[in-house]
Amino acid sequence: MLAKIMTGNLAFPTLSAVIFAAKGKKMLQIQVLRNDTQKVKDRLAVKYFTQINLVDEIIALDDERKKIQQESDTLLSKVNAASKEIGALMAKGQKEEAEAKKQEVASFKEAQQPLADKLAETEKQLNDKLVLLPNLPSEKVPEGKAAADNVVIREGGAKVTLPEGAVPHWDLIKKYDIVDFETGVKITGSGFPVFKGKGAKLERALISYFLDFNTAAGYTEYLPPLMVNEATAYGTGQLPDKEGQMYYIQADNFYMIPTAEVPVTNIYRGEIVKESDLPIMMTAYSPCFRREAGSFGADVRGLNRVHQFDKVEIVQLVHPDKSYDVLEEMVNHVEKLLSSLELQYRIIRLCGGDMSFASALTYDFEVFSAAQQKWLEVSSVSNFEAFQTNRMKIRFKNENGKTQLLHSLNGSSLALPRIVACLLENNQTPDGVKLPEVLHSYFGKEIIQ
Repeated sequence: MLAKIMTGNLAFPTLSAVIFAAKGKKMLQIQVLRNDTQKVKDRLAVKYFTQINLVDEIIALDDERKKIQQESDTLLSKVNAASKEIGALMAKGQKEEAEAKKQEVASFKEAQQPLADKLAETEKQLNDKLVLLPNLPSEKVPEGKAAADNVVIREGGAKVTLPEGAVPHWDLIKKYDIVDFETGVKITGSGFPVFKGKGAKLERALISYFLDFNTAAGYTEYLPPLMVNEATAYGTGQLPDKEGQMYYIQADNFYMIPTAEVPVTNIYRGEIVKESDLPIMMTAYSPCFRREAGSFGADVRGLNRVHQFDKVEIVQLVHPDKSYDVLEEMVNHVEKLLSSLELQYRIIRLCGGDMSFASALTYDFEVFSAAQQKWLEVSSVSNFEAFQTNRMKIRFKNENGKTQLLHSLNGSSLALPRIVACLLENNQTPDGVKLPEVLHSYFGKEIIQ
């Protein structure tokens, strides 16, 4: 079990866990900060990270830590040497000399305690600053500060021509009585929709189809807990970066999961796996809970943005030399899934300023909402390189017997609310909403009426 230190109300793994080394692999280790200081600063600037001075502060604190550690080691050597002398003096019957040496040892030990306290405090300060550094973006990440600077990689799916009198999904929801927002407000609050009748059946059909699609591709299905502890949320980078976006259960110090990625990736936390077991491929369905603090405006209407929603996730733990090939495989996997739903989509490579705290490279998938005339994000597929596995100490032994960090990747496959919104809007006809062929057997009918 990882030792912890306290940072405010959060418990994080100790410094040794944070700076665990994986030779030749890029992550935010102190040695990397020292050896490639300017490069680290340049890459952090690509993410528009404003606290670049943290790099220098971390190096300075590490210098202080090393100095204190050296003083402590020197004192410990004196204690050990004096203790050996005491034994030799006692064996010779020189009790007075032995007692004098004991007093010397006692003075060494008395001086040792303030050093130990100072070392612990310095390591805490160092850890507090280390966890504030985001992952370094890949060289493939385009320059840019916001979503407008993202790069469209490719588009797919047929463009939709809606019939006359077409309406957005929130009107179709009322027409077919499949989602009850008002009752959700009564039960919980705004952003907690109640799916009913054919709406609930459509959710179930989509979840089953997505899971079957993923397991057919080699992913093992999991059904994870919906609440996680601090160490789990820290491991995938939700803490301390996204603390305000998660629902927190104070009595038990648990967090409601914002995505199944969090518990699923942590299944292997603290473990050393066999290289022959790679890649580790996992998929999971879960409800997801996000406070979405600060969200407002037209884009939150209907199913566009809610606080609780269903999502199917895919996660891979892979050899670090293969993670970018696997990233492309996962992007292709999600693309095939979207194509099977017969939706118009596009794939976007996120610029540095629009990326998440933990990601090294991210592709977003958006589907076109024909009635709203806007693109809606339905999936993100990311390579975190060793950022998460460094925090969680997920390792493997390579062919030379050396322990090395794995790389982690994850993707939405898929998030349901906006998929449902676009399925309703893009497939509406005067006779009802015609579903794509792949859903017919799961839903039991070809049309929602």
